Amino acid sequence: MNQNRTPILLSSLQNPNVKDIIHLRERHERDRTGTFIIEGYREILRATDANWKINAIFVCPELFLGTNEPALIQRINARGAQQYTCTQKVFEKISYRDRPDGVIAIATQKKMGLSDLDYIFKTGKPPLLVVAEAIEKPGNLGTILRSSDAVGVDALIVCDRCTDIYNPNVVRASVGTLFTVPTVEAKGEETLEWLKKHGVYILAATPQADKEFTEVDVSGPVAIAVGTEQLGLSKRWMEQAHLQVSIPMNGVADSLNVAMATTLLLYEAHRQRKKTNKKI
Repeated sequence: MNQNRTPILLSSLQNPNVKDIIHLRERHERDRTGTFIIEGYREILRATDANWKINAIFVCPELFLGTNEPALIQRINARGAQQYTCTQKVFEKISYRDRPDGVIAIATQKKMGLSDLDYIFKTGKPPLLVVAEAIEKPGNLGTILRSSDAVGVDALIVCDRCTDIYNPNVVRASVGTLFTVPTVEAKGEETLEWLKKHGVYILAATPQADKEFTEVDVSGPVAIAVGTEQLGLSKRWMEQAHLQVSIPMNGVADSLNVAMATTLLLYEAHRQRKKTNKKI
């Protein structure tokens, strides 16, 4: 049903709506309101295609980088979102990008638990999961989402979070793949129990492992577990891991960035699964 509302002009930096959207950059405000910021055409398009609830959209036609923005805005308005048309000065105030492209949306968060992922085990194919334990940097979490989307990961489980998955920089670094990869926040202990219940093997990377990551079978039901940027996976996860692998490091550095390491492990799993499917 078409629920278009009359656009509201924002021309004052003191407008309460301007202040509200700026406050959403803070985690406590996102938690309080259950909403978050999506900035950028691609990101908003992917959220819209994935049927995320968008409550409001802020636009500045003078900053549009392409010609498709009006059609996207029309789609969002038709679903009942309030449109705010901003002057360039106002939009540059509410934007957190160096080069804004004229569209920002406010969307409702989705609260999912591990039980919401149980459907994965009814598809008839071995699931590929990622467990990210206590990742601190939004950019790394966003990149992990982007790689997960690229190889068709069934879900990302964020354990004992340090970074809010609705941080604007997570959304930005993921290029909107936050909306395409089912993402759940859970405690480490309950995640371990859930994986055990469903017969999912845990793969962990460590420099001490005897086998390289290309030498183990990850074509079955597996969760690739990665940990903090500085310390890696916690002792609990390392002890619970069924498979421990190393990533060759032939230079002076002894480890890769967590997002880069995750990407390598994911593409090896993708390679093996593609090969297995061809045989079938």
